[in-house]
Amino acid sequence: MCKIPRRCTILKACFFVCLMTTVVRAEPDALSATAPEKIAGDHFVDTEPSGVKLSGYVDAGYSYNFTGSGNQSVVNGRVGEPARGDFNLYALKLVLEKALTPENKAQAGFRVDAFIGEDANYLNLRSYANNVDADSNALYLEQAFAQFRVPVGNGWDWKVGKYVSILGYEVNERPANMNISYSLLFINAYSIDYTGVLTSYRWNEFLDAKLGVGNGADSDNNTTIGGNGDGVTVLAALNLTAPGGNANWTHNFTYETSTANDSAGFPPANLSSYGFAAATNPNGPAYIYNSLGNWAPHFADDKLLFAFDTCLGAYCPANGPAGGATTIWGSSVYAKYQWNDWFYLANRGTYFGSDNQNKTGITTAGGADGSISWWSYTLTAGFQLSDQLLIRAEYRLDWGTNMVGGSAGNVSSPGIPGSGGPAHEAGAEFVVTF
Repeated sequence: MCKIPRRCTILKACFFVCLMTTVVRAEPDALSATAPEKIAGDHFVDTEPSGVKLSGYVDAGYSYNFTGSGNQSVVNGRVGEPARGDFNLYALKLVLEKALTPENKAQAGFRVDAFIGEDANYLNLRSYANNVDADSNALYLEQAFAQFRVPVGNGWDWKVGKYVSILGYEVNERPANMNISYSLLFINAYSIDYTGVLTSYRWNEFLDAKLGVGNGADSDNNTTIGGNGDGVTVLAALNLTAPGGNANWTHNFTYETSTANDSAGFPPANLSSYGFAAATNPNGPAYIYNSLGNWAPHFADDKLLFAFDTCLGAYCPANGPAGGATTIWGSSVYAKYQWNDWFYLANRGTYFGSDNQNKTGITTAGGADGSISWWSYTLTAGFQLSDQLLIRAEYRLDWGTNMVGGSAGNVSSPGIPGSGGPAHEAGAEFVVTF
């Protein structure tokens, strides 16, 4: 009878224990709300000697939408968020990575991020809703790239494959953000992933930059409805870090030769309900400029954090219901205070506007052209009950042009007026990271 080596048995037991019991602090660094690797990377299963690390988290909770009744709890601009009274398995997030070391030498690695759960369904739909083939998205494959460093100057890093968007202060991983729910800008303004090449270079301790090219945003296979190619995306970023490292200011820019897959806001199940031909992808160029930053003032002993996120964009779908270009704009402001080692409060205020319905798909808004103005306020309390477990509670308020559905809470029928709100939501979240 073949015996299993004692060392293998111990490793398997350790692996099982890690998966079942190990949790870590789920809050990002003070100046790093856009660094989800801090959520799924500090503690890990190390598959030595290769240096490949397995990490991740489980995120579950409950939310209650006080607007409407039953499945008619429709809040415009919040598509993808839970309806009235819902227990949520937000995500099981898994990360497999061989990271680059800090050494400035020729080296290579990789990273793969995958979601399972309700967030996977939401992000998956945004990433391939208008694609004929969704090759890498049977689950939501957030990232899968090879990475390497060229030892030139301070070290020139490259990623080749699928990688997350450079746009926005918030990220796909809810525990890496200040709040449980996503902002109006995250949902309505920004792409979430690209497939192509991204290169980055740190000039000095104050300045770093990124430059990339890939398929059309939110598409990994270059195939869209009707067999139309999704074009090319060019992206660039410049980040400035203050002396002392307690503040940074980032400028992001993307240009797409054809509109992103979620050009009608969150992709509806039936595009014709939103004025698009049922089998037509609204191709056309798209531009977006995004400025974001944060500041942790020294006088507050790293307990206080301020942040902002702004955008200005133009979308030019050839077959949009309003015709011609669409201009979008918006801003989010954040404030977080760490009262003690185990409790913090985080506030977020957001505004999002558009001059017609080509981006949002809301044809019942204010004027005949579908212009909208949406507002949102969110208050989140975080409880770090141990160094390894995070529990959060949240209240959110949304209001604005046609914010609450149409008649009977239905936004799928153009021409039916809706309500300006307000819409109220409350929820809780439990995060365990391994």
